[in-house]
Amino acid sequence: MIEGLSRPSRLAVLVSGNGSNLQALIDAISTRRLKAEIAVVVSNRADAGGLDRARQAGLPALALEVDGDVRSVYDHRLAQAVAGYEPDIVVLAGWMRILTLVFLGRFRVLNLHPAKPGCFPGTHAIERAFEAWRQGEVSESGAMVHWVPDEGVDSGPVIAWSSVPFEAGDTLETFEERMHRTEHRLLVEAIAAVIEEPQLSLTQETSSP
Repeated sequence: MIEGLSRPSRLAVLVSGNGSNLQALIDAISTRRLKAEIAVVVSNRADAGGLDRARQAGLPALALEVDGDVRSVYDHRLAQAVAGYEPDIVVLAGWMRILTLVFLGRFRVLNLHPAKPGCFPGTHAIERAFEAWRQGEVSESGAMVHWVPDEGVDSGPVIAWSSVPFEAGDTLETFEERMHRTEHRLLVEAIAAVIEEPQLSLTQETSSP
């Protein structure tokens, strides 16, 4: 647990989609591979599958849709909602909005991105990496977990990352499946490392499964 805490570290998990990375956290906590608890799951989409996963696990699940808000106004609403659950770490697990300092200035925030550090920032990273491989431009991609100190896109200090080589005969589907397995493992490992060593900023690459 985070130094100075007498309880498990509390996570607020922000999702925008299906929530498979959230499920990896739920499973790791239930099997005691991750010494934490999920205090709340929040999505910017009411129909996000991640909210259904949260409810099925008995976790608080909040839909906080944008509804025309400017970014700073939305982030203030989001921060107020999240703060009520007193998280130690906010985890962006497939969260598809860039957060402003209105939110980031209040929490320790980490993000999972499906690419190696410095590669394919932003959306559709898996698809872009696959296309780059088809064009002969890269031989591998990867995944990383990094801190989010500011509004830079996938550019914060790296906590952990792992490479995922392409294989002969890969389709987007087979590559995406290996990427997701790596993401799920890496996210759990990175959060566990942060809980044990709160000041962690950069680790060695971890091996792909």
